[in-house]
Amino acid sequence: MSKIGFLTDSCSDIPQELADKYGIEVVGFPINLDGKEYIERRDMTNSEFYEMMRNSDAVPTTAAITQLQWCEIYQRYETEGYTDLVHLVMNGGGSSTYNNALKAVEMFDEECPGHTLRVRVLDSHTYSMPYGWYFCECARKVRNGGELNACVDELLRKLDCVEICLAAYSLRQMKKSGRVSAAAAVVGDLLGIRPIISLNDGVSKVESKVRGDAAVPAAMVKWVQGRVDNVKDMPYMVAYTSSTAKRDELVKLCRKTFGHPPMFVFQLGGVVSANTGPDAIAIVFEGHPRHLEAYTPSLP
Repeated sequence: MSKIGFLTDSCSDIPQELADKYGIEVVGFPINLDGKEYIERRDMTNSEFYEMMRNSDAVPTTAAITQLQWCEIYQRYETEGYTDLVHLVMNGGGSSTYNNALKAVEMFDEECPGHTLRVRVLDSHTYSMPYGWYFCECARKVRNGGELNACVDELLRKLDCVEICLAAYSLRQMKKSGRVSAAAAVVGDLLGIRPIISLNDGVSKVESKVRGDAAVPAAMVKWVQGRVDNVKDMPYMVAYTSSTAKRDELVKLCRKTFGHPPMFVFQLGGVVSANTGPDAIAIVFEGHPRHLEAYTPSLP
């Protein structure tokens, strides 16, 4: 009889109650700030981390989860009698964690010859709940009797359509992390310039710039409208860091424009906010498949 495990990392931002509900193990990323290492989800809450960033002159950095850590986890699943392990990892282009997981499978095979655990390592090609939500859906369907291969295939199809529209209300953190130049950040903050950023297939791009906080939600919604055929049928989520007021403003505008509420509203965790800063909001939505060749029907 099959015994199936689900494994991911804390960049997925899956709330613990959902992880517990669907039997998903979430491994925390190391985050370094002011010379001290913290493990996300274990050593601080999201709100505590936002406050730490505000009070620090240093730039928080994240470290990869190592292949040895993954290998030890695989060995534990084998020891506990699991037959299958679905391991979904944050964007492989943004961290060595995905490659470490692939190498961990090789290490596991060498150290445990003859093992019967089938490990599937999947690259999410994105960050945060854009992969966490669909991983929960995959686990939920499998737990309810869905066939594993079909559920994983559906997960990958969803991930191939996920896009993110993000706005940071302050460029301070992006300046410190080197994602924007110091001069651009200073001028941007002085003039109240707010970049509207897309995150598609793990690649970020500034799509437009607006002046003033009040213009941000409308610009985000407008950009999303241009990416889909019909927003009335578009599944979407809303993300935020510390500001519930900005979150509520964005949710209200999305409901009005898209004609339906978000599937989920979630808080961005430490791995993402280490780069965006503690003042950011985002819309996550399903756009068009990026790799159309994957959906070309085979000829008879």
